[in-house]
Amino acid sequence: MKVVINLVLIAIIAVLSYLLIDSIREPIAFKAEKDKRENAVEAKLSLIRQVQEMYRGVTDEFAPNFDTLQQVLETDSFSLVSVYGDPDDPNFTGEIQYDTSYIMAADSIRSLGINLDSLRYVPYSNGETFDIAADTVTYQSTLVHVVEVGTKINKFMGKYADPRYAKYDDSYDPNKVIKFGDMNKPSLSGNW
Repeated sequence: MKVVINLVLIAIIAVLSYLLIDSIREPIAFKAEKDKRENAVEAKLSLIRQVQEMYRGVTDEFAPNFDTLQQVLETDSFSLVSVYGDPDDPNFTGEIQYDTSYIMAADSIRSLGINLDSLRYVPYSNGETFDIAADTVTYQSTLVHVVEVGTKINKFMGKYADPRYAKYDDSYDPNKVIKFGDMNKPSLSGNW
């Protein structure tokens, strides 16, 4: 009888030990995975913001979709204007000359190592794409170009997209959008 009681107690101790270890391991694994995935998405959004600024350098506006962004940056050129003379110097008496040259945007994109084909895809998402929008709005009596690119956190968090993981991080909301830009004002800031 003592042997049976001892075996039952050992089994209970083993089960409780496993539950204790698992309750410690899950929040650590969640935090590590969340940080890794969010950092990858934030890096990709920063790259998209950089590419959108390149697009704006070519067209003076933002790209409303990834197809247009890719097409323009693969086929169009950046213009470089060299100014000879100082137009801001009131004492300058010579002639101010402007010389414009053009550089293929695709060459600059390639030299930076940017792959335009995969730019639209959210890391860790199994093919999901970023939401993108661009337009013009009137802001402080001025017509300005605006852009917003982002994705919901639940698209890239995999098994951790469940709201129950908020118990490990008070600020975690899988339905929250991680993005840069704003469709209501001229801003390229990220919300991360």
